[in-house]
Amino acid sequence: MWGQLRRLLLACRHDESYWTTRRYERNDSGEDGANDVTSFQPMGSERMEMRKRQMSVQQESVAGTTAPAQNEHPDQGNHSSNACCFCWCCCCSCSWNEDREERNRRASFDLKAEGNADFEESLNPTVEEVRSWGQSFDKLMHCPAGRAAFRQFLRTEFSEENMLFWLVCEEFRKETNKSMIEEKARVIYEDYVSILSPKEVSLDSRVREVINRNMLEPTSHTFDDAQLQIYTLMQRDSYPRFMNTEVYKDLLKTVSEQPAES
Repeated sequence: MWGQLRRLLLACRHDESYWTTRRYERNDSGEDGANDVTSFQPMGSERMEMRKRQMSVQQESVAGTTAPAQNEHPDQGNHSSNACCFCWCCCCSCSWNEDREERNRRASFDLKAEGNADFEESLNPTVEEVRSWGQSFDKLMHCPAGRAAFRQFLRTEFSEENMLFWLVCEEFRKETNKSMIEEKARVIYEDYVSILSPKEVSLDSRVREVINRNMLEPTSHTFDDAQLQIYTLMQRDSYPRFMNTEVYKDLLKTVSEQPAES
């Protein structure tokens, strides 16, 4: 038996027919059965190639359903089949992955202008301004130089997103165009409220529910509750530590030693 199997495997390997005999012990009449010659014909090379091509096509079709070919149409997306609005990977052509870069450019325009103003103002803060920062958090946040210094401190504590969120909300409240309000509201939500965002700010469940309801019809006041909560968080948590840092003390000493302008 093992010899027959071995010859069968060799025949299949060389694409040849293999003949074997099979003996039936008895037939219906009770007589010994004759030998039955059976031919094993392996699959021909043409049929093998055809089968390989079929399997290859099937594999490509399965892969195509899970990973759409983006290289063929890099500027077009399948918005209807992939409506995933919280996808952070680049494996699908949903509207999130396609439009995120453009949305970020639009959303960061106002923030960039604010950041540039803060930088310019922070070059020459007066001694009165620096001293006023220690009087109240409100005076610190109303001073561009104070916001810039406080933002640098938050960066060292890995909580700069709190200041960024507060700044974009300030600019968002000034928006009057309805279409831009809806667009910027989505960007702010995705960047600072979504639990999948690396810049997510700390908001309680009540505020999140309010935001989710407001996002159905966004207005310029959609994030007012969230902005107030983050403002309070910075005031109670980060602001006292900032006032005790050597950075603030050195800055106050530096501006105090500067000669008064005539």
